[in-house]
Amino acid sequence: MKFSALGSLILAVLLAANARAEDIVVIVNPASAPLSKEQIADIYLARNSAWTPIDQSAGSSIYAEFYKKATGRDTAQVKAIWSKILFTGRGVPPKQLLDSTAVKKAVAANPKAVGYIEKSAVDASVKVILPLS
Repeated sequence: MKFSALGSLILAVLLAANARAEDIVVIVNPASAPLSKEQIADIYLARNSAWTPIDQSAGSSIYAEFYKKATGRDTAQVKAIWSKILFTGRGVPPKQLLDSTAVKKAVAANPKAVGYIEKSAVDASVKVILPLS
């Protein structure tokens, strides 16, 4: 019986982790135009300066999931890219905010901002332009 309970717990944790991984959405101000996945990657990797990218904290799981799904890069690669950009003076990294609530508030207040949050945090103050799964 102990194994069954432990097995069930492990399965529940894995299912929860998978559900979270599918629940990331890219958001913009409701007045903003839509963006493609390629444009999102360009914005977050300093290849498009027309938008203001808003990040979640670098240590969070949503940060790692977002960069993997939106840019195809892991956090070490992202850090290396931004180190080079900073060294050459070609840009500044996205502003990092504490959580989805803070990101949503910043994006809602700026028509040129783009961010990512959990799908469950979406409300009428922002517009979903890209679900990441």
